[in-house]
Amino acid sequence: MSDYFQVTYLCDVSEDAMAHCARKIPGPSPRLSSKHEDLCSSPEVDVVLVASSDAFHQAHALAGLEAGKVVFVEKPMAMSLKDADALIASEKNHGGRIMVGYMRRYAPALLDAIEEIGGVENVLYARVRDILNEKSVFVGQSGTFPKTFSDIKPESLVESRQRSDAKLNQALDTELSILVTPITSLQWRLLGGLGSHDLSCMREALGMPTKCLGAAMCVADSPPFWSALFQYPKFTVSYESGIDSVPRFDASVEIFSKNKTVKVVYDTPYVKGLPTTMHVRESGPDGSARDTIVRKTYEDNYTLEMKELYEIVVNGKKIKTSATDAKQDLELFGMFMKAAVARQAATE
Repeated sequence: MSDYFQVTYLCDVSEDAMAHCARKIPGPSPRLSSKHEDLCSSPEVDVVLVASSDAFHQAHALAGLEAGKVVFVEKPMAMSLKDADALIASEKNHGGRIMVGYMRRYAPALLDAIEEIGGVENVLYARVRDILNEKSVFVGQSGTFPKTFSDIKPESLVESRQRSDAKLNQALDTELSILVTPITSLQWRLLGGLGSHDLSCMREALGMPTKCLGAAMCVADSPPFWSALFQYPKFTVSYESGIDSVPRFDASVEIFSKNKTVKVVYDTPYVKGLPTTMHVRESGPDGSARDTIVRKTYEDNYTLEMKELYEIVVNGKKIKTSATDAKQDLELFGMFMKAAVARQAATE
């Protein structure tokens, strides 16, 4: 998207990764640094894009906000409510702005789904599903020729582990009074990764649920699968997700009303040009069943998201996937974990 953006600065703990990425960037060579503060404070930077490890998202986004920048941060924005609140406060105090990378929420099909149903008041039931293979399967076939690098200093790896442990302790132990174990830690990470796509889309289409009626965490020594049932004022939403070894991408949001079912179907974002589609099944006036597939665009959701970012930076457009919005995902994760732990305790 060189017509929209020019990469002026790169930051990473791997010098080899930075050099590799710099060679692929068109135009003037970007500056390089292993210190995120250098990038965030640079007058050559308008937008700070945070795509580091989850445990560093809050710190890197905070540095961008304190420099008065627009910050695009990949989900999860933060790993705890405390960190989310710190970002929201910094945004108010320093004049920067946060956009969170929920790219599925910029799919036109999702935006059209509730309108097609006729409003959330017509919803009887909904289902959110996301079952897929490891993303490396898709990335390896994407045509981008990804590479990995191993020149990360041992102290950087130690810092990453320590920071991650501290964030998990804050989120689980301090904020939810849930014991930090390998399983609860893994589940929290899964919710912040794959789960945030699904639950954020659920919020976009239907709003926040009132409670989690029940949930099941992933289990030890098995491919991770988890599920939940969320309560809304007049309907429930089932949520199921998992990662296995079957090479497929099965992600959707399905909404049921009296005379119509609307299903938003996502394909892998790692292969460009695979569209998100809206599948409509309805009863005709003569009692017949009608199936329609609406493909509004072939532009992938990453491209649509970046176009939205451009409008935010250049034209001051209001941010939909804001820091305040993203905090609601952490609240949903908390609902899930409390229900899952309660279920587990009841069966022991």
